[in-house]
Amino acid sequence: MGIFERYLSVWVGLAILAGVFLGNLAPDTFAVVAGLEYAHVNFVIAVLIWVMIYPMMVQIDFSAVKDVGKSPKGLVLTLVINWLIKPFTMAALGWLFFKVFFVDFVDPQTASEYIAGMILLGVAPCTAMVFVWSQLTKGDPNYTLVQVSVNDLIMVVAFAPITALLLGVSDIQVPWATLLSSVGLYVVLPLVAGVITRYMLQKKGDDSQVNAFVAKLKPWSMIGLLATVVLLFGFQAETIIAEPQNIALIAIPLLIQTYGIFFIAFYAAKKMKLTHKVAAPACMIATSNFFELAVAVAISLFGLHSGAALATVVGVLVEVPVMLSLVAIANRSRHMFAEDEASS
Repeated sequence: MGIFERYLSVWVGLAILAGVFLGNLAPDTFAVVAGLEYAHVNFVIAVLIWVMIYPMMVQIDFSAVKDVGKSPKGLVLTLVINWLIKPFTMAALGWLFFKVFFVDFVDPQTASEYIAGMILLGVAPCTAMVFVWSQLTKGDPNYTLVQVSVNDLIMVVAFAPITALLLGVSDIQVPWATLLSSVGLYVVLPLVAGVITRYMLQKKGDDSQVNAFVAKLKPWSMIGLLATVVLLFGFQAETIIAEPQNIALIAIPLLIQTYGIFFIAFYAAKKMKLTHKVAAPACMIATSNFFELAVAVAISLFGLHSGAALATVVGVLVEVPVMLSLVAIANRSRHMFAEDEASS
């Protein structure tokens, strides 16, 4: 790895500081950028994420996607963690911290809203950033695409009933515009662009031009990640400064949930003898969240300035630096996983 990738966590840390500083220095500018959205999907963030995941989409070989069905264990792991474990552990941790440990620090109504926001994060598995984490762990792009796609299909039918069960609210309105716009912007469009690009580059019959093209795009992918971090922290800079205690209280159970789910998936992947290029993305998909969807539902159910909305925003702020630490763990543990292609 080059110096830029080797010290990526340092650059992300500097981007976080830059975002908070600039957000407080020029809040009106960030407010204008934040307003460029449809159905809670910010177009500027969407473009930056697009820049991040486009190189991985170019690497997807559709002739190999059909082979994913020959090794379904990684897909099964992702689905079990996302839909049978993660939502319920998030609800349990939220209740434990805000009804027991932090009961003296937060009033009951606000505590309930924080728990609700955490639950919404737990029921919304990630769609877009997973491609970035997969690329950083050298995951199988074909397998990752299938994992994300199946996950999205299940989310269409499972999100509302699981959310209703855990929140105790019977009338959950799924924000279809947010869900469909995000999938379209973050998956469908870059995938189509990647397929067309790959086809054009493969006219000579080999992958040499594809590999060279992806190598040229890699720095832009990292720049897109850093710019996304600056914007996300810039959008919430005033809240970070105004409510540091509440943000810290919410972040503690979110951090425990994130690392806990990762290590559950990590342990299961090792026991299942998955190859690293399948196991690493599976763990990342199981851990990260679809924060646009969570924020949209929190606002629609509880209001823009509610504790639930704040909790989902804290999820956004925690995700990038924490996921980078998990990428580092996944990369350092490569030797612990099976190498046999057939074993995945």
